[in-house]
Amino acid sequence: MLERCLGVRRVRQIQRAVRHSTVTFLCLFLTVVVLRGTIGAGKFGTPEQDFNEIRGHLYSRGRRVEPHRVLEEAQPDSESDQSNNYATFDISKILVDEEPEEKPDPNKPYSLGPKISDWDERRAEWLKNNPDFPNFIRPNKPRVLLVTGSSPKPCENPVGDHYLLKSIKNKIDYCRLHGIEVFYNMALLDAEMAGFWAKLPLIRKLLLSHPEIEFLWWMDSDAMFTDMAFEVPWERYKDHNFVMHGWNEMVYDEKNWIGLNTGSFLLRNCQWSLDLLDAWAPMGPKGKIRDEAGKILTRELKGRPVFEADDQSAMVYLLMKGRSTWGDKVYLENAYYLHGYWGILVDRYEEMIENYHPGLGDHRWPLVTHFVGCKPCGKFGDYPVERCLRQMDRAYNFGDNQILQIYGFTHKSLASRRVKRVRNETSNPLEVKDELGLLHPAFKAVKVSTAS
Repeated sequence: MLERCLGVRRVRQIQRAVRHSTVTFLCLFLTVVVLRGTIGAGKFGTPEQDFNEIRGHLYSRGRRVEPHRVLEEAQPDSESDQSNNYATFDISKILVDEEPEEKPDPNKPYSLGPKISDWDERRAEWLKNNPDFPNFIRPNKPRVLLVTGSSPKPCENPVGDHYLLKSIKNKIDYCRLHGIEVFYNMALLDAEMAGFWAKLPLIRKLLLSHPEIEFLWWMDSDAMFTDMAFEVPWERYKDHNFVMHGWNEMVYDEKNWIGLNTGSFLLRNCQWSLDLLDAWAPMGPKGKIRDEAGKILTRELKGRPVFEADDQSAMVYLLMKGRSTWGDKVYLENAYYLHGYWGILVDRYEEMIENYHPGLGDHRWPLVTHFVGCKPCGKFGDYPVERCLRQMDRAYNFGDNQILQIYGFTHKSLASRRVKRVRNETSNPLEVKDELGLLHPAFKAVKVSTAS
């Protein structure tokens, strides 16, 4: 019948297709049976479950890893297993010094290093032979290295490292805008000069290792830039080697121990600076020398409490005793805030925002806000912890707003870590000009009018 209707050839094609389909179905059935036995598919015996299990298995064979499975296996077996918990891990287990600290010879006079007396000549020769590393980027724009740092160990309180991170992020932002290089140190180069004095061996080493650097800018870890548009008036210091925030009358006439601040200063790379470091360092070695020097400083300087010698008091003492030796090359700057005490600045930020603008650097919009006495990385400070941390957040956000505005954002308030959009997106992004001219600064940065 079929042959009459369809023809012999057509019937044979249909029979061949039926046989092939039967073989294909049998192969598929056997494959399902084998896979069920291999991977445990079909826990509930339903075809749908079989299909999902097989599909998942076949899909995973083409991948190098099985993330979900790995994550499941990584979970602790019980709540009592805390080996993966960072919060409960005792960090002291890995913060172990390999060797005991070397004790210095008490009979050997302290020195920062071998005496160098011809640094200016050596450096000039190096600069001549290395023209690709000029000490001035352009006229009146010296090559500057900003140096800061912190202890090689974690902070003594849980939140301290977070504020160190904010502080270095803040410094990187300013330096990136102004063409300044950054060196962050976490190594104690000289155990005798721990504490206040740790910066001196580091500064000397960097000056000698980087002859291309014209100025080294030291900045404490608890100081933040709060005027991102202010460019240091380098031309003003062409005849000076050491720039600190301070007042001549307070240092030389009143002999006041807070007549200057060494938390943020500029030091030229020259022989004079090496000589100054050699004269500054002898009060620094910890122990009896530092304790005895502290007594001398308390006796000689106005208003100084009784405590071991610190680098700031020692500098006041050095200048007031040796003004004829050092004074001509020291510039005590107070026209802008190379150092600004946080206690008189942070509560006025809203007033500054309302009445002034970045680029002034002084009391109207401070270049640096320094959190002297807060000691966020220690166990105890000189001020209430809550006050210090809240004010540090405000200072960070105050500076960070000047960075975020470049991209059309700002913090919702100086107390908030959240941000809000202050400029709509555009289909012509290259035509957008940020308010302060910091996106592609020409000072690097555009000079902002200082008119009040």
